[in-house]
Amino acid sequence: MSLKIMVVDERKALLREPYVVRISGWTLEKYLEEAPENLFSEFVRGEVIMYSPATAEHQDLVGFLYRLLAGYCEAKRYGKVLIAPAAIQLSMDVVREPDLFVLPPEEVPKAKGVPLLVRPALVIEVMSPSTRNIDLFEKAEDYALAGIPEYWAVDPEHKELIVHRLEEERYRVERIKEGKIRSIPLPGFWLDVEWLFGDVLPPVTECLKEILSEDAILLHEKNRV
Repeated sequence: MSLKIMVVDERKALLREPYVVRISGWTLEKYLEEAPENLFSEFVRGEVIMYSPATAEHQDLVGFLYRLLAGYCEAKRYGKVLIAPAAIQLSMDVVREPDLFVLPPEEVPKAKGVPLLVRPALVIEVMSPSTRNIDLFEKAEDYALAGIPEYWAVDPEHKELIVHRLEEERYRVERIKEGKIRSIPLPGFWLDVEWLFGDVLPPVTECLKEILSEDAILLHEKNRV
């Protein structure tokens, strides 16, 4: 039976500001049975970490990335894209709920139950000021230890994409503010970083068409060699 938790201020009014709450003394079994369904939560080394509800801007960005990645994977018949609150068990004592992640084809049959015992090819988190340190340090360490080859942290505040690529069990980090970024584990997928940070997100269909067109040209040139 799950708990219902409300985060309130000193006046016992529902807290409106962004927050992160950590509650210690939990086990994985207790988390799976009792974690609050009304809040986004993760289990990390004996703690349940709960986050404030996402903003509309956050959800718009996650939705854009999901539609872009899902459209690409469907067109290329590659793997599967999932979004939070899908939970991944990264180790015996760590369960994370990434904003979205891409499973390679060989991992798709394993994507059953809760939590998922899978290793994504790509994980993406859209950061907020309240989760910045968690996303850049705590989650990056957990994803690297789990052997996830690529992790993108989207930073709307500073308008940059922070790309983590696994090299010998540690991430090499690159900060990108403009131009194209190509995924290594997701063959042929790329995006223009500036798509993410305009006043209005571009139409997904137009972006996807551009990605697939370039991929088709590169494939044609490769076959000619």
